[in-house]
Amino acid sequence: MTSESDRISEPLNLAVIVASVRPGRLGPVVADWFLDRVAARGGFSATTLDLLDFDLPADLTPSPAGEAFASAIGAADAIVAVTPEYNHGYPASLKTALDSVKYEWRGKPIGFVSYGGLSGGLRATEQLRQVVAELHMVSVRDSVGFHRARKAFDDLGETTDPAATDASMRMLGQLHWWAALSARNSAIEHYPG
Repeated sequence: MTSESDRISEPLNLAVIVASVRPGRLGPVVADWFLDRVAARGGFSATTLDLLDFDLPADLTPSPAGEAFASAIGAADAIVAVTPEYNHGYPASLKTALDSVKYEWRGKPIGFVSYGGLSGGLRATEQLRQVVAELHMVSVRDSVGFHRARKAFDDLGETTDPAATDASMRMLGQLHWWAALSARNSAIEHYPG
């Protein structure tokens, strides 16, 4: 049997949510870039949850897709949402995903990688911080934002933005700290609420 201290020394499970479901979306490019940063840092075993692959009902009725998504969130120790900014907010697909799950979010840290025009998706991130607090999640301080995102990445999906790499490493460090703390505390008592 694996002890809790052994489990914390193992890679933590990180779910990376690709929020955009629009045709011609940039989300997978941004997510792939971020997953390369996760691999370079280590300490996490990452899984991609592309909302395009989940047929989550907009009316939030129970469904097999909702159960599969909740199960994937339940298996994660930490979450990162890769989200565009649409009309000064985040996409409806992400709001549906957040509302489709209840208890599985609780006590988990979340980080944000946003992208958009001049704001780089920062307004979407700030709105999401309010929503995830209501879900009993901890949003880490640092986030990654890509301004003029379509021009930020080359044809190979790479960027030369050193600030993005630096921010991603700081965010991953914070996510790892909170996720490890949550894993230790879950051995003591279940998250209240």
